[in-house]
Amino acid sequence: MKLDLYTQTGEKKGQVEVKKEYFDARVNQDLMHQLLVMQQANRRNPYAHTLTKAEVRGGGKKPYAQKGTGRARQGSTRNPQWRGGGVAFGPRNVRNYKVMMPQKQRRAALFSALTVKAMNNDIFALESYDTKEVKTKVFAEMIQKLPVEKDVLIVIAEKNEIIQKSAKNIPYIKTILVNYLNIADLQAHDKVMFLKDALKKMEEVFVVAAKTVKAAPKAKPAKSE
Repeated sequence: MKLDLYTQTGEKKGQVEVKKEYFDARVNQDLMHQLLVMQQANRRNPYAHTLTKAEVRGGGKKPYAQKGTGRARQGSTRNPQWRGGGVAFGPRNVRNYKVMMPQKQRRAALFSALTVKAMNNDIFALESYDTKEVKTKVFAEMIQKLPVEKDVLIVIAEKNEIIQKSAKNIPYIKTILVNYLNIADLQAHDKVMFLKDALKKMEEVFVVAAKTVKAAPKAKPAKSE
């Protein structure tokens, strides 16, 4: 599997070899949807909070007599059917929206999203960014020379203040560390640009360690008397 490699001047230098497991994996739409729902649910912070009839102030006095009025009996003006009363089955800020998903499924969904991007030629690599100063204008001019039509997600190997600060004020650009790569950002951006060293870092982050099973020690022979 190969991705197009560009220089800082916008020239196509060639191609760079990448792992098939990451960019040419089996596409599973169901896992991609589950991972996106999980990420959005885990980001959710419940602010809405209603009070039940037990938490609303007042309503201690019975509004009118139990019998003789011809009206339905009422025990408190803080019941849900009264104005100013408590809310039945309303939203509560103590609700937990967290969703769990096995790591293997999360990895498979992420690689599926990368594969879809690669199939549509929406992923490319940048050899390096060698500017020594933080210049938003210079960075924006470089992006215009690259195959970016609308917006781009820039994946870097480690924190780089020059790249991150230069791209911070450009609304259609987002920078992210390779170990924070997620499906929501992949879905939100049309193009994905990997720095060349980020591709190598990706192999370290998402490598699957082989399980080493230690052999049981052999029993020592009994001493003959």
